[in-house]
Amino acid sequence: MLNRVILIGRLTRDPELRYTPTGVAVTQFTLAVDRPFVGQGGEREADFIPIVTWRQLAETCANYLRKGRLTAVEGRIQVRNYENNEGRRVYVTEVIADNVRFLESNRDQSEGGGNREESSFGGGSSSGNRGNSNYSRNNQDPFSDEGKPIDISDDDLPF
Repeated sequence: MLNRVILIGRLTRDPELRYTPTGVAVTQFTLAVDRPFVGQGGEREADFIPIVTWRQLAETCANYLRKGRLTAVEGRIQVRNYENNEGRRVYVTEVIADNVRFLESNRDQSEGGGNREESSFGGGSSSGNRGNSNYSRNNQDPFSDEGKPIDISDDDLPF
């Protein structure tokens, strides 16, 4: 069985950091994710998805994420329920994030664009694209050799 979700959207408000009675950090925020189609009025619609992060990731998100910031979230969907003050059962569906990527720097929002940075935070391994920073900064096409043959020896091939 598999329960994985990857979302890219913008925060609707600043993250809310709290601590459990045992001192574990938990942060909640909502991500506005555009739908891939337009509604009947010709306007783009969005889903507003609640996100929850725990421990160090929660503190990092609370410190660096702000309203409007473009963010990628990777995690799992969780459905929980509780009984409210009126005695009604309330169901809550949320994403428990284990990896959060900041897709633009603070500088991008204040300057209206510019250089993009990507920061990744999560529990466990991060699959960040940090290997070749010159490629990401210059946006050069590595295959722009005007159709010339590429010199690769048989020792370089993985098969």
